Amino acid sequence: MHEILTNAWFGLMCLMLAFYVITDGFDLGVGILSLFSREEAERDQIFLSIGHVWDANETWLVVLGGAMFGAFPVAYATLMEQLYIPVMALIAFLIMRGAAIEFRHAAQRRRGWDIVFGLGSLGAAACQGVILGQVITGLAPGLVPAGFTAVSALGVIAGYALLGATYLIKKAHGALVEASRSHAVIALMLSFGAAAALTAGTMLSSEIGHGRWMEPGVFPLLVVLAGLATFAGGYVLYSLHIGASHGPFRGAVGLFLASFLGLGISVFPDIVPGKLSLAEAASDSATMAFMLCGIAVVFPVMIGYNLYQYHVFRGRVQLDH
Repeated sequence: MHEILTNAWFGLMCLMLAFYVITDGFDLGVGILSLFSREEAERDQIFLSIGHVWDANETWLVVLGGAMFGAFPVAYATLMEQLYIPVMALIAFLIMRGAAIEFRHAAQRRRGWDIVFGLGSLGAAACQGVILGQVITGLAPGLVPAGFTAVSALGVIAGYALLGATYLIKKAHGALVEASRSHAVIALMLSFGAAAALTAGTMLSSEIGHGRWMEPGVFPLLVVLAGLATFAGGYVLYSLHIGASHGPFRGAVGLFLASFLGLGISVFPDIVPGKLSLAEAASDSATMAFMLCGIAVVFPVMIGYNLYQYHVFRGRVQLDH
């Protein structure tokens, strides 16, 4: 029973993280791309495109942190101790973004808040990439893990920029849409380059490559997922080529889901590869069962609210002339 609860909570946390990465990923991405917009009218469209969803998207990160604290307290303590600086920096950058969104509309000179918003988005994405790289390398010190972590940060920035660009293609108007198509191609190429470098690095220097990937049946499954990710990337390029509005974003989401599923399979049954297993990090059965009752109520409400707000605010942004 304890093993079932442990695996169930690992699956739920992976699902929460996937929801966060995709939803907050695109609004971090549009923030990164706002740094390349010279026209205030274009930045107005960027803020309008996420104004109704950005705060709800970040709720998934709060729930994920609470779930790890309750279900895997040893992992929470270990990761917070080792990753205190990037986690605190991540929170600071998210606060910068929130302040910029809230205060920009009342400012007479908006450019300053636009820069704060863009830098906050870029910094938050970089911090998440650093955290991902550190976890995958098992929190190992040294130059090789540091290089792996740097590539991971660049990959997350590029991936979020891809989500943001494809999101703007279906939400924005005019020249911003065309610029976003160009940004999407560049971000996709950078994402695939970072993914290839991380895959090679994992095989050579990570506990995942030496252990989990060599287990029977794991590597062929990862090859299938890599093929799906490649297909999704090709679909993004095809959709961009034919001028589709929604296809590029769907392809980008598919690319992230395939990659994320591969990451989850690679890490399992550890929560920190080579250092801490799920069984070692898990709470007792009574705690996890009690939490499961609570999340059974909260989870559908959160998903339902997200779906409802995206439905209500579907379509392109309405510009106030």
